[in-house]
Amino acid sequence: MPPEIPEELLDPDAVKVVRRLRRAGHEAYLVGGCVRDLLLGIRPKDFDVATSAHPNQVRETFRNSRLIGRRFRLAHVFFRGGKIIEVSTFRANPLDELQDLPSDLLIRHDNVFGNAEEDARRRDFTINALFYDVDTGSVIDYVGGKADLQARQIHTIGKPDVRMREDPVRILRAIRFAAKCAFDLEPQTAEAMKAHVHEIPRCAPPRVLEEVLKLLRSGAARRSFELLREVGALRILLPPVAAYLERRGPEEAERHLRALDALDAHVRAGEIPSDAVLLATLLAPLPREGAPRGPIARAPQPPQQKPAAEDADEELDRQLSELEEQEADPAQAPLPEAALREEAELHDERLGGVPAFPAGADVQPWSLPQDVVAPEIVLGEMVRTARLPRRIAERARMILLAQPVLAGERRRRRSSPQAFVRQSYFPEALAVFELSVAATGRGHEQLLRWQATFAGQQDLSHAPEHEPKRRPRRGPRRRRRSARPAAKQ
Repeated sequence: MPPEIPEELLDPDAVKVVRRLRRAGHEAYLVGGCVRDLLLGIRPKDFDVATSAHPNQVRETFRNSRLIGRRFRLAHVFFRGGKIIEVSTFRANPLDELQDLPSDLLIRHDNVFGNAEEDARRRDFTINALFYDVDTGSVIDYVGGKADLQARQIHTIGKPDVRMREDPVRILRAIRFAAKCAFDLEPQTAEAMKAHVHEIPRCAPPRVLEEVLKLLRSGAARRSFELLREVGALRILLPPVAAYLERRGPEEAERHLRALDALDAHVRAGEIPSDAVLLATLLAPLPREGAPRGPIARAPQPPQQKPAAEDADEELDRQLSELEEQEADPAQAPLPEAALREEAELHDERLGGVPAFPAGADVQPWSLPQDVVAPEIVLGEMVRTARLPRRIAERARMILLAQPVLAGERRRRRSSPQAFVRQSYFPEALAVFELSVAATGRGHEQLLRWQATFAGQQDLSHAPEHEPKRRPRRGPRRRRRSARPAAKQ
């Protein structure tokens, strides 16, 4: 029989990892999202391996590896070009061993080792629990994942009610998979999501924020946002945005969805928006009345009075100019990849049993203002409670601050357009403005002008210098006399 997945579609380095573990006497398979995507005809962004080898045994087998995580030990095997193959040990769900379930099911640890079937059953959804044997070319399915792929539905493994209580972040993951794969939510799974959506704030805020950003960068942000509203999660996750859209009615909500549509088009074209762009797009509908002045504080400040209308241009110009003059401003610093994941020590999405990391004495719960507030206040709360790196929050603030200038609603008095487009945040601000133009149908002329100005600056910065540099003159420049006609004889 031909293999269920053609070998040319498999990552050769991932196959090497599997076969090397097997030669060392361990069981090993490709697992999770890569198997799901290949069966759906989607090119996986990465490949993961599950094995019977314990983390230290994986490290001993691969010299080009290191262990990560304190709560959930994984091995990263490194290859050329920065590629990483993630290797996890088979695990069992610790709750599966209990006869009587406790009232609080939130997973707090997940280092109980098990076998392949136990590892499959402790994962979140059936479509994410498929193993692929690279030697026999067959998919190993302990939980009915292949049938759910055929039915195009998201279905929990085991009782949906128990699975959502174990880890309420699974509600957001179910939404992302349903939106990304264009699947339906299995009815009982959908009911459990609605019943336990209020438990999401019990999970560690950095993990919740990372899942929200994954929804936005999935290429299916619009559908994700619609599902968030359907299950009641938007009111829990982003109360200011939900309240504003409810207050302004369906027309404003549709404009926001069109902006997410435009964002999805960019993602599907292969562009990778920064976290600052994602946050600015998410919070763009919020009015800026009552926004605190100055950079995002480490602790949120009380709202300040909005400047008078006649001073609004001067106030905006002053803030932008001050930010641009501060060379050490956190928004000007380059943003490392996966900054949020590094800050929160989060683990990859494909590991369904990642502990929810509930808030303890040293961790603030997920908490945002319940009514409409300025985006700066929301960003400040994310810095405080969700460990959002301040440089990302500050960059998102600058992006939003630039929008009235790009739209022509405010004018900059202290610098030229050419100086404005040279700022490090300008490309991201222009990207968010482009999404706004796509959503509202207004501002096409301004967008074209700013794009032309930016392109002109790019051309100048890359132009070769053909003429040799002249030595500077010393002393005052002499005035050149014009030649006089000769006197007539």
